Amino acid sequence: MASTDVSADVHVEVGDDHVALVEIRRPPNNFFDFDLVMALANAFERLDEDPACRAILLASEGKHFCAGANFAAPRNRDDNAPIQDLYHEAIRLFETGTPIVAAVQGAAVGGGLGLALVADFRIAAPEARFSANFARLGFHHGFGLSVTLPALVGQQRAMELLYTGRRIKGKEAHAMGLCDELVPLDSLRSRARELASEIATSAPQAVKSIRATLRGDLAERIRAATAHERKEQDRLMATKDFREGVTAMTERRPPKFTGN
Repeated sequence: MASTDVSADVHVEVGDDHVALVEIRRPPNNFFDFDLVMALANAFERLDEDPACRAILLASEGKHFCAGANFAAPRNRDDNAPIQDLYHEAIRLFETGTPIVAAVQGAAVGGGLGLALVADFRIAAPEARFSANFARLGFHHGFGLSVTLPALVGQQRAMELLYTGRRIKGKEAHAMGLCDELVPLDSLRSRARELASEIATSAPQAVKSIRATLRGDLAERIRAATAHERKEQDRLMATKDFREGVTAMTERRPPKFTGN
């Protein structure tokens, strides 16, 4: 088994079953930012070129798969520079060719939901919580969810989830197609790897060819979507409602939006 650290927060192990574990190591919440998404993109691109890897298991240490961005963290003047390029790194994730199975425990919230939807398949525990909580924070969704979320749950359900920002647990997520299988938490990683290993037993060139056909112009649609999403996020992040949404979240209280 080959093992390497792509960054301080992303660990990769390629097993004898031709499955590469790509593990996010920012427990317990595994908040995402530019550096993390870039490290994941670097890992996926390297694994595309590794003949020993035929499928990827995307997983996280700790309580949550990815609890989104950490709006409560202190920011400095230079923080916005890498954030401007975050979606460029997200597009790189969609451009890679190796099939991905995500093991989702705890929260997949906001950008964390966007990250989970990069994968071809999601295996989740009943305790998992999915939420596109952007409107509850007073701004526009991102990470290409304009494309990926309706593709999985349909336009009507996507609108409901994006308008309300409500959290749904594993059982409901499975019923609406947001995750593919629901398994006990203690079996989550092993079942996700089992599926990835099953994919890896097929002819690798054939699988990549089929995947490319089925995904079609997905990366380009993500590119167009994130350009619009980022523009709307920039506009709405200047509003009082966004400041109220973030403050309310950090204070763990309902937001009081005014429409300004």
